[in-house]
Formats: sequence, C-alpha cells, structure tokens
Amino acid sequence: MSATAAGASYSVRSKTKTISVTSGKGGVGKTTLISNLALALAAQGNRVLVLDGDLGMANVDVMFGLRVTRTLEAVLAGECELPDIIVEVAPNVFLIPGGSGVYGLQNLSIHQKKMLLDQVSELNDRYDYMLIDTASGIDDNVLYLNSAAQETLVVVTAEPASLTDAYALIKVLNKKLNEQKFSIVANMVQDESEALAIYRRLSDVANRFLCVSLDYKGFIPNDSNLRLATKAQQLVVRSQPRAPSSYAIQMLCEKISHSNGLAAIKGGMQFFWEQIIGVA
Repeated sequence: MSATAAGASYSVRSKTKTISVTSGKGGVGKTTLISNLALALAAQGNRVLVLDGDLGMANVDVMFGLRVTRTLEAVLAGECELPDIIVEVAPNVFLIPGGSGVYGLQNLSIHQKKMLLDQVSELNDRYDYMLIDTASGIDDNVLYLNSAAQETLVVVTAEPASLTDAYALIKVLNKKLNEQKFSIVANMVQDESEALAIYRRLSDVANRFLCVSLDYKGFIPNDSNLRLATKAQQLVVRSQPRAPSSYAIQMLCEKISHSNGLAAIKGGMQFFWEQIIGVA
C-alpha cells in the first residue's frame, strides 16, 4: 500500500476523542495493540488518527507495511506543514509520524507554537479518534502525552515487572500531574480470569496508596494468531478477523466507543496539542 496524503475529502465530525496508549515497561505489545485498535475502530466507520510518540521504537508505520520518510521533525524544521506528513496507512486510518519530533514540541518558540496550532486547527473535526502511542516509562515527555489525552489506556501483562512499572506510571501521573482516571487493558493473558486477577492486583494497590480510579477495559488473549501476524508485520484484525485476539480487540473498541465520560473534563484534539506545546 502506498502512503497518501490526508487531504482527501472528509465529512465534519464531532469533537475528536484523544486516547493515549501507554505502559510502565516495554515489551507489553503496546504498538501492536494500538495499530490493531486503530484498524478495528476504522472498520466501525470511524476516522482514526494515530500519533506515533514512541521516540525509541517509532514503528507504527512498519505495522501497516509502510516506511515513512518525513516526521514531525520536518514540520518543526519548517520544511513542511503538519498536514503534509500525515499519511493514510489503511482506509480511514491516518498516521502522524512523530519520532523525536514529539520531544521537541515543548521547546518551540512562540511563533512556532502559533504556526503549529494554526495547522492543528485545520485537522479539527476530521477525525473521530486520535490514538497516541507513547513510549514506556515515566519520562517527562511520556507523562505530558498521557496527561494531555482525554483517556489514558495503560497496557499491562501478568509479568510482575509490568505490574510494578504500571503502578509507578500511574503513581507519578497522579502525584505530579494530578491525573485520577485510568483505563486498564490486560494483554497476552490466558483468559479473562487472569486478566481480572491482574486488574484487581493493580487496583488494590492503587486504591490503598493513591486517590485514583482504575477502569477495567478488557483483555487481549495470548493468541498464536496474533504472535504470528505481528512477527510477519501484519495486523491480526485484518489477516485473521475471526481469531480470539481479533474478537477481543473488537470488544475493546466497543467499550471505548461507549465511554465518553472524560470528554466533558478535557477537550479534544486542540486541547491535546495546546497542552503538549505548553500554551494552555
């Protein structure tokens, strides 16, 4: 599939819902999940914009069988404008290749910030969802990406280090940026019983030491179809739509589609970019 610019015709949409997909540690399948999630949301009739904000592993384009040549760095360097780097990686799925450009957004001049926000305003109402693929850990840039989004989706696995680091991420976001609501997805688990056990362990500790609300959003099973698809740089919801993992991702989409409680608390896409570049 060739990359095409995102300037095609579009219908006016309601306010874009922004969701960060994050984790306390790497290797939990975050980028694979966000890529399949974007495709599944698009299959429901949504227009989805993905911001690849993982500096070290910016590879959402690869998951869709592409290799982009221009990222946010080109926009910050004045070589092009934001709409110029957005590529349609699948029908109704669009990508902003971030790379290290995401980490330069806080250091823009006032003039650069105004120019970028003017360009962002052109994207308003074109998309139903904006999914942000963050790096793992508690780096400041990761924290800002998560706090600017309307919903923070924390991906955890049964691995003890994943749970410990997920709690650390939630704790820092709560203590440093006063974030109080988090959504939890258990990935690479045997079944929902294991997923709920993981969620309860994390929730019990959080309830004991933090003033936060954790919402169980669902689970993705440890499915051989998903592993094989990812190894082949394919998306399981496309290559194996009847696989257990594909079904679970579709169920996750349904839950996301029906959870709009944070929309009244935080704004949409414009709010997200204003927070990231530090003008709000």
